[in-house]
Amino acid sequence: MKMVMTVVPKKYGEKLLSDLVHAGFSTTFYETRGGMLRQSQLTMLTAVKDTEVSKILNVIKSSGSTQNHHIHYGYGLKSKETNICSTDEIQTRSSVVIFIWSLDQFELS
Repeated sequence: MKMVMTVVPKKYGEKLLSDLVHAGFSTTFYETRGGMLRQSQLTMLTAVKDTEVSKILNVIKSSGSTQNHHIHYGYGLKSKETNICSTDEIQTRSSVVIFIWSLDQFELS
């Protein structure tokens, strides 16, 4: 299992959320603020099977409301698994940041 955390500008969040739900992903989201300009974003958390990583990245990429994507590779994920999205320079106002990490060894203490 992988956890995909997607941070998207709020003005694009509803479209992306709708696209994820229509693609069959159950997504939890909350509003966040941060960065130098204190812009509002939506942070979406989606747990997916290893085989669905490419599918969710394709949905994010093809959402139509997002222009740039930057992926941060977390524990248990190799960069070759996520070569679908561009890792171009982030533009502050229109980028999507995606964090992906493995849930294979997740434990609560």
